[in-house]
Amino acid sequence: MNAYDFAFTSIEGAPLPLAKFKGKPVLIVNTASKCGLTPQYAGLETLEKTYGPKGLVLIGVPSNDFGGQEPGTEAEIKTFCDTKYGVTFPMTRKEKVVGGAAHPFYKWAAETLGPANVPKWNFHKYLIDADGELIAAFGSRVEPKARELAQAIEARLPAASRAS
Repeated sequence: MNAYDFAFTSIEGAPLPLAKFKGKPVLIVNTASKCGLTPQYAGLETLEKTYGPKGLVLIGVPSNDFGGQEPGTEAEIKTFCDTKYGVTFPMTRKEKVVGGAAHPFYKWAAETLGPANVPKWNFHKYLIDADGELIAAFGSRVEPKARELAQAIEARLPAASRAS
């Protein structure tokens, strides 16, 4: 199994299979609108603008699992992201990311990387390489602007994109 075996539903209700992104690195982040870490949306949008043109796909996965900090509907979440942070990267519908009812991608990620890399709060980040392999997890406190995250992303971009 790899990440391409999983699919989400977009925040607009359309299928969002990860296989659509074969050949590109993907960063998947569970998000929340009413969290102390919510300003990370701005940093995620910067990552999108910086690395999206070089091949990175960033996907936000709203979740209400931690502190009930994503109570809104998909329409409310989309409006919030659009108006407050100008989010241009794909967002999924609201999903469970921990526990028995977690989305299958998150169950697989937990099995693949082990319990230490399961989301413990909002804005946990998973990096998938261009072959669909789950290669790293970054905890909620790792800001989108963190050098360690940028280095991991840059190492997964196509060689021609890294030089530009």
